Amino acid sequence: MDALYADHAVWFWLALGAVILVAELSTGTGWMLWPAVTAAVTAVLTLVLPPNIAVHLVIYAVLTIAATLTARRYLPKNISGDGPDINDNVTRLVGLRGEAASIFAEGRGRVHVEGKEWDALSDDPLIPGKAVQVVEVLSAASLRVKAA
Repeated sequence: MDALYADHAVWFWLALGAVILVAELSTGTGWMLWPAVTAAVTAVLTLVLPPNIAVHLVIYAVLTIAATLTARRYLPKNISGDGPDINDNVTRLVGLRGEAASIFAEGRGRVHVEGKEWDALSDDPLIPGKAVQVVEVLSAASLRVKAA
């Protein structure tokens, strides 16, 4: 068995990493990602280390613990969607500048922001061409703006 491991240690660790990665993809917890990555790193290390399974297991254990603790400390703790949605192209407009596309009558008008025309509300008197800044997204098609 030792001779088999010595001849194929790289493949053993790559296969272990693949199995753990499949388990991670099945659950999506994030906890098994680091053991999968460190199995791949251990596979590379077996190319330069002596073929000793005990040494490789210790290296794998140490790397897995270090990678998991480091990732938990420095990576975001919550990626479940409580923060801003990177696919939401409307809320990212807050703070951007544009220009009035129409006269604002009774606080309502149209603005150009990011190459698109939006319905907008403003407390400021605005005329076409006047610079505006997006203050709030009121709905998927309506913005609150102020004179910039």
